[in-house]
Amino acid sequence: MKTFEQVIQSNALMIQKVVDFDAARDQLLPLDFTAANTELSDGILDNTDLFSDWVNHKLTENNARYGIGGYNEHRTIYSRSAHFNTSEEPRRLHLGIDIWAPAGTPIYNFYDAIVHSFANNNNFGDYGATIILSYEIDGFKFNALYGHLSLASLNGLEEGKFIPARSKIAELGTKEENGFWPPHLHFQVIEDMGGLKGDYPGVCRFSEKEKYLANCPDPGLILRYTFS
Repeated sequence: MKTFEQVIQSNALMIQKVVDFDAARDQLLPLDFTAANTELSDGILDNTDLFSDWVNHKLTENNARYGIGGYNEHRTIYSRSAHFNTSEEPRRLHLGIDIWAPAGTPIYNFYDAIVHSFANNNNFGDYGATIILSYEIDGFKFNALYGHLSLASLNGLEEGKFIPARSKIAELGTKEENGFWPPHLHFQVIEDMGGLKGDYPGVCRFSEKEKYLANCPDPGLILRYTFS
């Protein structure tokens, strides 16, 4: 059976955008949220407005439409939220890719799908409004999680609803509805949902890295068709 990467590559012409982007005009800025980024002090991370200002400043000074990054990244920024801390080992390894952009930025479906589930994961540091879509390409089944959306993005959804490729499915939420983060999309591919609905870990313990990365392949394999 083909791998996720092989399926996406062999259907490249069918993969549509996730966000608006003009490769001839727009810039994309990689953002690093590991310990190597010494600009992000605890004072900035503890204040969502200051954190947002930092992201916006980076985008502006680099003339970038979006910031991007995070897959398989060991992040220190999750120390801002008890949601990622446990008594044994904190969760710090990021399993998706983030696209940083203003609240209200439209999000699109990259391929025909059905609604798997949706929820408002309303904890500090969590996803906030979340949509999970299910896909089947050449017999390969997987899911994509879209997190940190506006609450209005959940209106009219029902499990099993068909969502055609190219359709607008959501908008990025404000801090009050996206888990109190600077506005961004968390985009994650998940092969096996493990019975979960409306939610799936976007960050795991480092000791569980191999298990989670095997189930959550690189979403950049899809996003490259948005940004090229």
